[in-house]
Amino acid sequence: MLFALMGSRMFDGDAIRDGLALIIDGTRIVDVVQESKVPSDMVRHGLKGGLLAPGFVDVQVNGGGGVLFNSDPTVEGVARIAASHRRFGTTGLLPTVITDAAEVTTAAVAAVSEARATGIPGILGIHIEGPFLDPGRKGAHDPKYIREMTDADIATLSAAKCGMVMLTVAPNKVRPEFIEKLTKAGILVSLGHSEATDAEANAALQAGAQAFTHLFNSMSQLQPRASGMVGAALADRKSYCSIIADGLHVDNTALKVAFAAKPKDRIMLITDAMSTAAGGPSSFELQGRRVTLSNGRLLLDDGTLAGSNLTMDEAVRHCVNRLDLALEDALRMASHNPAAFLRCERELGRIAPGYLASLVHLSDDLRVLHTWVEGT
Repeated sequence: MLFALMGSRMFDGDAIRDGLALIIDGTRIVDVVQESKVPSDMVRHGLKGGLLAPGFVDVQVNGGGGVLFNSDPTVEGVARIAASHRRFGTTGLLPTVITDAAEVTTAAVAAVSEARATGIPGILGIHIEGPFLDPGRKGAHDPKYIREMTDADIATLSAAKCGMVMLTVAPNKVRPEFIEKLTKAGILVSLGHSEATDAEANAALQAGAQAFTHLFNSMSQLQPRASGMVGAALADRKSYCSIIADGLHVDNTALKVAFAAKPKDRIMLITDAMSTAAGGPSSFELQGRRVTLSNGRLLLDDGTLAGSNLTMDEAVRHCVNRLDLALEDALRMASHNPAAFLRCERELGRIAPGYLASLVHLSDDLRVLHTWVEGT
């Protein structure tokens, strides 16, 4: 059934506009018209102010609402994680499984595949973070599961049928020829958790890697005579950088430096959310280790950061309110940019005819009022 959303400002992916109405038929946007042009007999939903924008797309979601994907790699787990983050504006996401036993990763891939097949809203694929990482930059990943990549791994990953597959690897631990094989199979290779040199990172980019995972965190830093992964990421104009913009994982000044150095259409806001986020408890178990929420940070007992308690709307607010980023840029970093990275930019990340009606309605102070996923 056709219906119209009207009564708010609208960010269409390019600019914020006034006086427009959005007409939706089923799952898709069919037109954007002046409010005065909406037929009088059409069902209308008055939004009473605020801002209508493309729904947020998060490429790194470990959990939410009390569910951790590694601990519950099931269709039900995927559905609960997605539902918890929808309340905070995320209309598309990659459930993320971190370094673990092989059977956990296998179950996670199967769960995402089934979730998509059964129509769980907003599941765009999977992010597999590890186990092909650098133990020297393991972060909260359990080192007993970190290992070298094999030809068998490439075959298994290439055979995954669960939407877009994003794979985070350490460029000093995975050979460029392996990265080339993965990218030729359609896998989105991202670089992270590594003490790699800038030369090693650039070799991985030349082989087909397309992104850096949570810029600044768990990677070699920019130094005067050794630019590291951070230097390689900021210098490269084509690759994407995901970034946790909460002021806790990355200092606000460093965030401003990244936004100034990197093309703004190549930055993706992510949450790296754990089970505490989006309405979960204040602590949980990660592979037998206690993680506790303390002053906004999720910490292992030894003080190591273990994911975040962030939601995407919080990331947008932080960028606008604390970093003085233009609202339009922040919204693109939360919607269009990750959609483009996932090769979904013709369906997500804009408000235009033919696009999926995956939307978020924000208050004037950027709190989520309503969310639609494919028209629902």
